[in-house]
Amino acid sequence: MALRRHTYGAFVRWNAGDGEGTTGYRNYSRAHTIGVEGKAEIAASSDPAFRGDLTRYNPEELLVASLSSCHMLWYLHLCSANGITVIEYRDQALGTLEEDRSSGRFTRVELRPVARIARGDRMKALGLHDEAHRLCFIARSVGFPVTVAAEVVED
Repeated sequence: MALRRHTYGAFVRWNAGDGEGTTGYRNYSRAHTIGVEGKAEIAASSDPAFRGDLTRYNPEELLVASLSSCHMLWYLHLCSANGITVIEYRDQALGTLEEDRSSGRFTRVELRPVARIARGDRMKALGLHDEAHRLCFIARSVGFPVTVAAEVVED
């Protein structure tokens, strides 16, 4: 099978507004926008621990959300292909970032999906989480463990 390549573009925009710009660490806003042409922009900032705005998304939250969303989309596809009817899906994913003197890095993300099914084999539905994890583009691309503690409940 020939390799297919997909590219994804996004933009990030920031400006000093009425502020002083980057004249000092405490002097500039971390508020910025993230977007993709033709789609709604995301109001973003750094985490409040890094002088950011609590009311805006931060890159760390968006990374955890990307992992959760990718897993869900694969899972729903696999359930559909295997005759399992999912009627509700939710996840409370949790990422752990460890900080040292100079920077930080994610050490793990735990996905905690709960799928409610109306029809199909509950054990098969639970097992499809393993397959979804194996196929998830984002989980396959990160350099830290992503674990899945899944639950499937029958309607």
